[in-house]
Amino acid sequence: MASLEAKKTMACRSCGSKNLTKFAAEMTVHVLGLQNVDKPTVLVFPSPLVCMDCGFTELKMADDELRLLGKDSASDIEAAG
Repeated sequence: MASLEAKKTMACRSCGSKNLTKFAAEMTVHVLGLQNVDKPTVLVFPSPLVCMDCGFTELKMADDELRLLGKDSASDIEAAG
């Protein structure tokens, strides 16, 4: 979690604004495509950093949440794309 001082110096990657706010969130993540409908979803609890001027949002998933998504998810997404 970024310190308040770091937050003041960070800028939005999209518009350059420094008007950023961190929120608590919960999301269900799943692999795209009908062929992946049987794959389990993963409930994650990121802390998204939202630009209050343009809406651009960044978040990082915890390592244990990434492990739950599985190593083959990236290839499944490319195949569904």
